[in-house]
Amino acid sequence: MATRLSREVRLKARPEAIPQAEHFEIVSVPVPDVPEGRFLVRNLYLAVEPAMRGWVSAVANYSAPVGIGEVMRAFAVGRVVALRHPGHAEGDLVTGLLGWREFALCDGSEVTRTVTETDLPPSLSLSLGVLGLNGLTAYFGLLDLGRPKPGDRVLVSTAAGAVGSAVGQIARIMGCRTVGIAGGPAKTALCRDAFGYDAAVDYRSGDLGAALDAALPGGADVYFDNTSGPVSDAAMARLAVGARVVICGTASQPTWDPWPVGPRMERHVLVKRATVSGLLVLDFRHRFAEAVTRLAAWVRAGRLAYREHVTDGIGTAPGAIAELYRGENVGKRLIRLHDD
Repeated sequence: MATRLSREVRLKARPEAIPQAEHFEIVSVPVPDVPEGRFLVRNLYLAVEPAMRGWVSAVANYSAPVGIGEVMRAFAVGRVVALRHPGHAEGDLVTGLLGWREFALCDGSEVTRTVTETDLPPSLSLSLGVLGLNGLTAYFGLLDLGRPKPGDRVLVSTAAGAVGSAVGQIARIMGCRTVGIAGGPAKTALCRDAFGYDAAVDYRSGDLGAALDAALPGGADVYFDNTSGPVSDAAMARLAVGARVVICGTASQPTWDPWPVGPRMERHVLVKRATVSGLLVLDFRHRFAEAVTRLAAWVRAGRLAYREHVTDGIGTAPGAIAELYRGENVGKRLIRLHDD
């Protein structure tokens, strides 16, 4: 009987900045036997996240870097196909840090949650996007850290992205005025037409500060920062008194070694009596079920729209992070290995 093989994407070399396809290699290995206390998951979709850049960096981060020769750390969703584990049943759909690979041998610690029919409208892939890391990030970042009130003005950078688009829509559900910052006319139109932003500003089109002044007279009560850099420098200068700033991502920075130097935020924070909070969504893991229930209800009700950018096959994984940072995706970047 032929040995079943599983392809997996391993980190081949340490990138100095944004990881490119050449930093990875695809290796075929035997599908492992399932020992006592473990279960085997056949991955169906793999996620691509901006955070992956930090995961492969040698610079200190909030988690240990992926080692050279190790499978690329990644969220995925798949089906349990074999098990000797009391916590799962064959056929269960699970999502978590299962890695960029076709089959994952798990002990349960990798799994974030079991996906159920009640939180699955309408595709399994949503458990990696609007009902997964991105939607959860938007939900907890905005509601717990941003603390929006009806009538607040909420400003979001990378507003057409998988996180930013959810932030804007949740803010509207909370009764806020929403302004998105995105790159280019296509993405600003997407912010307005698909995600319901009251206004959208193209940071590439000229004087960003003047555009923000026009869109946000009185300043931002909440600034949800997915980018850092010059965009956030302009946003921080336009905070309202008592503003809440949520730092979710730093995608615009090409490197953190050497540490970048730019305009300082301290005076803006002091004068506006603002609060600045860093966001790591896994800190809210104990409340994921609460968030998924609300997010799924909003999706079903047509109040929370989403976009997905899906490519087929594990061979499309090595270059996917670089594509993400070049802005080539429209919506959540996913890799489909098998149909739902």
